[in-house]
Amino acid sequence: MTTVNVLSIGLDDAHEPPLRPLPPAVAELLQRLDAPPRLVAHLRAVHDVARQLVDWLEPQYPELPFDRDAVLYGAATHDIGKILHAAELCGPGAEHEEAGRDLLVEHGVSAELARFAATHASWNAPGIGIEDLIVSLADKVWKNKRVSDLEDRVVAELSRAGGRPAWEEYMHLDEFLTRIGDGADERLAHQMSHPVRY
Repeated sequence: MTTVNVLSIGLDDAHEPPLRPLPPAVAELLQRLDAPPRLVAHLRAVHDVARQLVDWLEPQYPELPFDRDAVLYGAATHDIGKILHAAELCGPGAEHEEAGRDLLVEHGVSAELARFAATHASWNAPGIGIEDLIVSLADKVWKNKRVSDLEDRVVAELSRAGGRPAWEEYMHLDEFLTRIGDGADERLAHQMSHPVRY
């Protein structure tokens, strides 16, 4: 039963809201790890928002170098450590971050891709790149949460890449994030429709 639920939640067509499927390799890993249904639904929602972000960024900012596949993998796995720290599915906590990175590495994921599990809530830490910022942004905006210091970091990267003033970049980003945020209620309802445990 677990296998069907995880793969179904992660991969089946979703119409309300219309969420793109998780990468099959991620869905299979979540199945092997017996991931809770609500976690799988959350990862799918954040992955979908990350996909919207990269689909918007690529044509708008062709001069911004980032690894699209890394962003999407990071968004699809960022909270995987909550398998080990299930209390953080329903409440606050940061133990899942390092644990998630370690769990991914233990299952053969490169440190380069596993890092997002540890960095998704640390956008002000040294060495954070644009890919990490996009994953962090997707993890906030999926539920229409706006975090000014995170958005300021993204705007600075966009301004640096495009050579346009930060205020102009902020206006473009704000308009797009507002559109993404309009779907937050449906994404939240979808996530909450799945149980925390089997």
